[in-house]
Amino acid sequence: MWSNTQVKIAQLAAICMLLILSVQILKWISSNEFGIEASGSRERKYGGIEMSDTKKAVLIIAREIFRDEELFHTQAALEAAGVQTVVASSKVGICRGKLGALAETTVLVDNLKADDFDAIVFIGGIGAKEYYDSPAALNLAKDADAKGKVVAAICIAPRILANAGLLESVKATCYESETEALKKLGADFQPNDVVRDGKIVTANGPHAATNFGKTIAQALEAD
Repeated sequence: MWSNTQVKIAQLAAICMLLILSVQILKWISSNEFGIEASGSRERKYGGIEMSDTKKAVLIIAREIFRDEELFHTQAALEAAGVQTVVASSKVGICRGKLGALAETTVLVDNLKADDFDAIVFIGGIGAKEYYDSPAALNLAKDADAKGKVVAAICIAPRILANAGLLESVKATCYESETEALKKLGADFQPNDVVRDGKIVTANGPHAATNFGKTIAQALEAD
């Protein structure tokens, strides 16, 4: 017969296991809505876990209201092509997408260095406006471009590249609300879902996310 103490220990252990299982199920539900694994299970923590020698891309999302598919589908396409990914934001921790999916960010945009990545990718969603005038985001984009990295943006996020001065006379696309702004900032606007001009890759919305990711991978292969 078990003593009362042994019974209580067993009960506590069972409760802990149930809590851990519940967290994993919630992560699976939130991301499988989009047909892929939870992003946290695939992510290599930048600065916390040693990065491999494969191509590396950082996907930058808004701290609130990033566009779910644009992160998860782009990330899935990149990882399917063998590209290692990290998710960054203006906060570290759990960020919620417009449609409710959760993503774990492991590094601040302020701490990113272009030298550590082969591609810098800005994810859209209305929350991405926080980077329109962000010195950290704009300087990162400029530095990456100057060093010959792939620089990419989807949905409204190409506005970030335009504000950084990267789209002048460059073929690009974006979500319709930013079309006139891109033109005024010198972009050669193209009414296509995905546009690649050298090492600049842009896309116009969530429906184009998978092709966006594949195009970034192709640009990386051309390095």
